[in-house]
Order: sequence, then structure tokens, then C-alpha cells
Amino acid sequence: MISTQKVGFVWLLLLLLLQACNSDDTSVLEELASENELGNSLRPPGIGPEERPPSPSVIRTLSPDVLTSWDELFLELDRYAYGMRPNATARSIAYIHLAAYETVVPQMNGFKSLSNRLRALNVDRMALENVDMQLALNACLASVHDHFMINVANDKKAEIAVLEESLEQEYSVGLPDQLIADSRAWGLHVAQQIISYSTTDASAEAQILDPQPASYVPPTGDGFWTFSAEPERALFPYWGDVRTFVISSEETSSTAPIAYSEDPQSAYYEQMLEVLERNDAAKVGQNDDLWIAEFWSDDVEGLMMSPPGRQVSIATQLIKQHETNLEDALVLMLKLGLSLNDASVSTWADKYQYMVMRPNVYLQALVDPDFQTNLYRLVYWPNPSFPGYPSGHSCFASAAAGILINYFGDDINFTDRSHEGRTSFLGNPRSYNSLSEMAAENAFSRVPLGVHMRMDCAEGLRLGYEISDAVNRLKLRSRPS
Repeated sequence: MISTQKVGFVWLLLLLLLQACNSDDTSVLEELASENELGNSLRPPGIGPEERPPSPSVIRTLSPDVLTSWDELFLELDRYAYGMRPNATARSIAYIHLAAYETVVPQMNGFKSLSNRLRALNVDRMALENVDMQLALNACLASVHDHFMINVANDKKAEIAVLEESLEQEYSVGLPDQLIADSRAWGLHVAQQIISYSTTDASAEAQILDPQPASYVPPTGDGFWTFSAEPERALFPYWGDVRTFVISSEETSSTAPIAYSEDPQSAYYEQMLEVLERNDAAKVGQNDDLWIAEFWSDDVEGLMMSPPGRQVSIATQLIKQHETNLEDALVLMLKLGLSLNDASVSTWADKYQYMVMRPNVYLQALVDPDFQTNLYRLVYWPNPSFPGYPSGHSCFASAAAGILINYFGDDINFTDRSHEGRTSFLGNPRSYNSLSEMAAENAFSRVPLGVHMRMDCAEGLRLGYEISDAVNRLKLRSRPS
């Protein structure tokens, strides 16, 4: 017969074992819940701890070299991508960096996908045991660059495959074949979904194929912009209908331009006269104004990167200067792309609403028939092929500056080397104590270049900061890191 003491001991032992099992079960459930919260959905259920991908925090220790290498190639492609600038270029920057972010976000600590948060975007996941995110990102970026960078000569486009192969060899060293294959598969999977998402924006897709539609006839009126020859026909006149990511043209505020006037005492005439005086003084004196004008021009296909591309150049330089990690660089470039895209939409909606003429038309008719812009020596036509107000350059400058200031702070020792070594125009590096100072110089450089009035630049600068403020409010974190 079993004693009462022994029975008690057995029950105590069973109770302790049961508690241990419950404790283990709770630990597993908490771990799975934690992994789900991190968004680590590349791994199918049931994989043991020894088979799990690296901790999401590993992304923070990685160099951004894979991203900056592709952004530097983007700038070369951008220079020779005919018919894209500036609108299709701004859009391409957004989609390229959206694809980059969505590729890596499953292993980014505390960040969440934009899937189902952006209208019509739904990035589905693949059941892969493990992914090397540098290899995946390389494959993704090769695919999206090949798709979004159009009208580039074959010899330039071939550089995409060269860079992809070079980086794949570098990042594949010592890795098993299955991991390499799975990583490429994931990157290409995300790229294809982002490309498919972009094609649902029918307005943008149509305009990229026909950027200067013959069907568009500009309205007439005193001081209205128009074109005098086919090459000057309206560029992207319907871009205000293109998809935005964060803030639409209906949501941004808009300030009407100064009323058109031919009265020499009017504010309008005074601003036109400023263009003539600064443009001609820069040309004759070969002064700092001419350097500033050409340094920030970025108008000329085949010679310079585009105005939105210039902001990618600046951001890439800052990422390298501050040794930014891959995770932060991906977030920064995503927000930069979204801001530039939305800036292009709001700016072009306002341009074709207000229809403000370019200075050379006014000045040649009313002040100096021999007036020529400082842009004219670099291009066949004296003006960009769209209305002047607000300035696109100015809006891109502040739409980017607001994002960069939010991350790096405004007070910064920075030298822009975007055109270093170029001799066909004044592109020597320029240094700045603050990012806002640099953005303002970019914006108002359009006056001594001869292509914008001061009011165009001021409104563009104001609008761009409004857009970057909205993008900076976009919440990407699922929880504190």
C-alpha cells in the first residue's frame, strides 16, 4: 500500500512537470508572436531556431553599399534617359526605392510594409527558409532599373547587368547555392509586384509613352504660357492626374501668382526686370550667379542628371558622408522618392492651372528683343517646355531638403560634388553650412539662369516643404525598435 507521503510527492512532481511544459509552450507562443510582429514572413511555420534567418537587427549593421552603388548607376542612366525628365524621373525614383524597401522590410526591426497601406499595393510573401537581403536587394534593383529607366541607349542599359553580376559575385562568397537562389527569387518577386503595381496608374503609363501630346492645346490669355514650335510643345500637361503616394494635388495648398501686368511700375514687371538684370550681369561678368545657375541647372539631357536625380545624388553623398547603415538608408531613400513623386504631381497640376509665361517671351516682347537666357548656350530651345509657375526645380529642392533635414538635421557641413570634374559647364563643387541654404540656392538659381521669375521659385520652395512635411509624417514603424 502506497503511503500518503509518497502520493503527495508524486502529485508534486507531476505539478512541477506540468508547469514546466506550460512555461515552455508560453515561451514558444511568445516567440512566434514576436516574430510575427517583426513581419518576418519569409520563413514558413515550424522552422527551428537553428534554421532561422539572421536577427532583424543585423540589417542595421550592414553597409548601404548595395543601395548606393545602384543609386550611382541610376544617376548615369538618368543623364541619358531621354524624354523622362523631370516627371517620369521623379516617379521612377519613387518606385525603385519602394521596391528596395519592400524587399528588405521583412528583416527590418520594427518597420512595416506599405502593402495594403498604399492604394492597390499588395506585396504577397514567398515561403522561403532564408534570404540574404543584400543579394535579394541587388536582384530587385537590377530588375526595377531595367524597367523604369527607359529611352536609354543599349550600351548604357547594359551597365545594369554588369553591376548586378559584380555585386552578386561579391555578396555570394561562401554562401550555399540554395540561399543564393532563394535570395534572388525573393528580390525578383518583389520587383515584379512593384512593377505590376506601377502599371495600374494608367495616367502615368500613358503620359510616359506620349509626354508631349499633340492633342493638348494650351488655353490663351494675357501672360499665358504657350509654345512657338513643335519641340516646345507642352511636356506632361496631364501629370496632375498621376498617382501620388502621400499627398495629392487636391490636398496641397496653392498660392496664386502675382497678376500679369505690362505696367513698368507693377510688381510683375519688376520681377521680370530682375531676371533680365541678373541673367545679363551673370553672362557678362562670369560671376558667382553664373556658377550657381549652371551648377544647379540639370536641364540638359545627355549632359547632366535630371533635377529629381540631383536630389538622389545629394542624398547618396550624405549617406556616405555620415556612414548611414542600410536600414536607415532604405527608409531615407523611400521617403525621398515618395516626396519627389508627389512634388512632381502637385507642381505640374499648378503649372497647367496658372499657365504663367516664361521670362524670355515677356522680356523680348516688352524690354529687350535680344534677350537670351543663360540656359540657351547649353540647349537648342531657351526654355523648359512647360509653364513657369511654380518652379519645378524649387519644389524638388525643398521636397528633398525637408526629408534630408528630418534625418540629418539642417546645420551640416556639406559639399555637393555632383558635377565634380565636368568642364562643359560650371559644375565645380559648392559647400553649404545648412541643407535649407542649399535648397534655397538651388531654387533661386533659376532667376540668373533666366528661366524663372522670383515668384515661381518662392512658391515652388514653399510647396516642396509642405509635401516633405506630409511624407515625414508617414509612419513606417510597427513598434519602437
